[in-house]
Amino acid sequence: MPAPIEFFFDFPSAYAYFAALEIDELAARHGREVRWRAFSLGTAFRLTGAQPLTRVPLKSDYTALDWARVAQQKRLDFAIPEGHPHAGLPALRSFHWIDARDPGLAKRFALEVYRRYFDGSLAIDDVAAVIETAAGLGVDREALASGVADPELKAKVREVGEEAVSRGAFGVPWVIVDGEPYWGWDRLPMIERRLAGD
Repeated sequence: MPAPIEFFFDFPSAYAYFAALEIDELAARHGREVRWRAFSLGTAFRLTGAQPLTRVPLKSDYTALDWARVAQQKRLDFAIPEGHPHAGLPALRSFHWIDARDPGLAKRFALEVYRRYFDGSLAIDDVAAVIETAAGLGVDREALASGVADPELKAKVREVGEEAVSRGAFGVPWVIVDGEPYWGWDRLPMIERRLAGD
């Protein structure tokens, strides 16, 4: 079997959200699986000196317009949350805790977090709200609450971020196909052509 496609993402990124909606189906069309890897983009920003798009003059206005266009095309309820971007460490840690037990459920959790963050109904930096979101998918509240507070899990999240940066990630979505990196939701057609052998 070919190696899984690696999909590095962070919850405050709408472009990563758009990619998350497509990446598994794209891979499945070519007999591939996807390994979802959540990390804090802040790790890369600290190294590169970059900032979130919505905090950069001119880029922020264009980004808001572009996200709205893509969301409309995808028929998504979409609004940039007040105070965006939120760091979202509770969501990242919850994803990793769930992923260690059930990767399929972790993907469903990630998609639900994305949907609710970008429709304004979830603060991804609110531990209790994130746990409730997971509980709505059948995750044990108490076990998850204990898990996200575990220093070993916190270290794991940091390690994934450091690994992503060590492998070149400076933005999300960051997709690695057979060792070759692709940055951006708009690179998915290029990934598809590669997988098709074009």
